Amino acid sequence: QVQLVESGGGLVQPGGSLRLSCEASGIIFKNFAMYWYRQAPGKQRELVAGVTTRGSTNYVDFVKGRFTISRDNAKNTVYLQMNSLKPEDTAVYFCYAGGAFWGKGTLVTVSS
Repeated sequence: QVQLVESGGGLVQPGGSLRLSCEASGIIFKNFAMYWYRQAPGKQRELVAGVTTRGSTNYVDFVKGRFTISRDNAKNTVYLQMNSLKPEDTAVYFCYAGGAFWGKGTLVTVSS
């Protein structure tokens, strides 16, 4: 059974940081490109960042310079380090194993 389990969300003040984790099981993790998506209330789910099987990364413009995606194949885990958070970053953040599997998400709320 495939599972992607996100953790690390919570309430943070503007300008603060959070680190999200997504642990995968039931898949050969190293064979999958991994992505973080987010969905804000009333909006469509959108791509945030991705990391290839070889570790190359890409980001959407609105998080460049603030967010960092990384992976640890030994731990079957992908991370999203989020710095300089803004209220508009408030969303449920989802982990996605390229082309195949979604996690259930973790809520990030940026508010004073």
